[in-house]
Amino acid sequence: MCLAVPGRIESIVDTGELTRTGRVNFGGTVREVSLALVPEARPGDYVLVHVGLALSTVDETEAQRTLEYLRQMDELGDATTLGPADTAGPGIAGP
Repeated sequence: MCLAVPGRIESIVDTGELTRTGRVNFGGTVREVSLALVPEARPGDYVLVHVGLALSTVDETEAQRTLEYLRQMDELGDATTLGPADTAGPGIAGP
C-alpha cells in the first residue's frame, strides 16, 4: 500500500524551478522534500508528500484529520496480526 502523508513546510531550502525543496515537518520528524510540483506552496502551508515529493497542498484542517487517523492506525498496529505477505510490519512508508 502506498500513502501520501501531510506535513507542514518549515522553510524553503532551494528555490530553483525544478530543484525547489523545503524542510517539511511530519509531526516532529523533519525531512527535506521536493516542492517542484507545488510552486505555490510557502512556509506554513501543508503539503501531501509521497516518497519525498510534495504532490499537492492541503488545508490545515484536512492535514490534522489525516495525521490523527495515522496516529490511530499506529496505535492499532501492535494489536494486528500480520499475514505472510506483510512481513515488514505495520507502519508508514514515507520520505
